[in-house]
Amino acid sequence: MEKSFFFPEQNSTFAPTVDTLYYFIFWLSMFFFVAIVGLMVYFMIRYRRVEGQEPEASPSHNTPLEVSWSVLPGFLVLGIFGWGFVGYMDMRRPPTEAYEIHVTANMWAWQFKYPNGAINNELHIPVGQPIKLVMRSADVIHSLYVPAFRAKQDVVPGRYSGMWFEALQPGTFHLFCAEYCGQQHSDMITKVVVHVVNESELTEPGEKTFAQWVEDAADPLKDVSLAEGGKKVIEMFGCLQCHSLDGTRKVGPTYKGAYGKMVPIQGQPSVMMDAEYIRESILEPNAKIHEGYEPRMPSYKGQMKDEWIDAVIAYIQSLE
Repeated sequence: MEKSFFFPEQNSTFAPTVDTLYYFIFWLSMFFFVAIVGLMVYFMIRYRRVEGQEPEASPSHNTPLEVSWSVLPGFLVLGIFGWGFVGYMDMRRPPTEAYEIHVTANMWAWQFKYPNGAINNELHIPVGQPIKLVMRSADVIHSLYVPAFRAKQDVVPGRYSGMWFEALQPGTFHLFCAEYCGQQHSDMITKVVVHVVNESELTEPGEKTFAQWVEDAADPLKDVSLAEGGKKVIEMFGCLQCHSLDGTRKVGPTYKGAYGKMVPIQGQPSVMMDAEYIRESILEPNAKIHEGYEPRMPSYKGQMKDEWIDAVIAYIQSLE
């Protein structure tokens, strides 16, 4: 994978095309900048005003020169357009065999859902296989951006948007929201983890192939205690973007020491944070809004299984 001054390493099939076009435009612009500024300075010096010498009358125009500086740049622009259009169409047409992952963006986390029901707040994909993302926003405009893949696409509320890519090398790469989406926009950062496909290619202890990872991710409660499973569920859904575990006030109230305490509710009597309150807050977050906080939490009805909710309750209870 190649790195450059302007870009991180290339790790998708169309990254070389994007970089080559960028550098062509960059160096072409540099050439014309130097040429035009250089000629301007030369003409300023060569034809500067000299005392006692009157300027000669200039010709009305030079037809060959005017045609040249209009037509030649026009061909360059058309060439750049054609080059970019071919690359753009490649980015917009995923192969039919692409592996499809559904993406939900909300303030301020990403959620990736896999065909087997696995859900995670990080994007995990296999190396060497085309990946198609079907994306939607639960609130405002977001933009999914993976610099190493040279892939970026706005995620707009009320419609589906899509993108695809194919990673060339395994590893971990940054994934950003590239559209300002509110107060915690800068925290809407996660990772793309590119897994190997064959067990023989595993190099690190605890490393998993994509098939192993996606199977384990479909059951976060497997081989762990209920409270430990609850922590995995909370991380899976990106809850820690808005809630803290150490008592720090964030967009939402902290989990630490909250279980069993009275919660002041906007416009309603206070209630105790118990299993019923946590369950209702997950499924109907606007039913009882914690006083002092804005109603920003999305509903996880239809996404979070009952046993996962039980695990979350057990984990929050364990933080006393």
